[in-house]
Amino acid sequence: MPILTKDTLEFISRSPEQTCRLGARLGRYLNGSEVVAMEGGLGAGKTVFAQGVGMGWGATSRLVSPTYVLIRPHKRHQDALILYHIDLYRLNSFSEVDMLGLDEILGDPGAVCLVEWPDRHASLIPGEHLWVHLRVLDEYRRSLVFRARGGHHQAILEDFRQELLGN
Repeated sequence: MPILTKDTLEFISRSPEQTCRLGARLGRYLNGSEVVAMEGGLGAGKTVFAQGVGMGWGATSRLVSPTYVLIRPHKRHQDALILYHIDLYRLNSFSEVDMLGLDEILGDPGAVCLVEWPDRHASLIPGEHLWVHLRVLDEYRRSLVFRARGGHHQAILEDFRQELLGN
């Protein structure tokens, strides 16, 4: 049964392409200070979803997994905003995390932050965020549960819901 509350939305994607298109739709609503935390196991579709967000947001370069570089910045033509694609999977200690300077970019009005593996260092995620839990249902289908925290992210989720469901 789908979850439909003010701050939560569940969507079942039936293909990687649909997951990417869903991300693209969300990406159009991101204009600075947003934190999108993408949680899910290996192969759940986090990077595919992030690629879609990047396309919808207008990134001038394709998003690829930041697993080994940890943070990949992306620009778009229409303004000075930066989309940071962040991967916390390989970070083991708080000192490693602290060296990245994430506290300066998470929630920055000039940045959009997509965070893969946020559950590895959940204390870093600001109180205002959109948490996306991706789960493998079978070879093709993925469950995406969106939970918004804070007024700004709740408004984004509501606009996103309106576009997807029309209600």
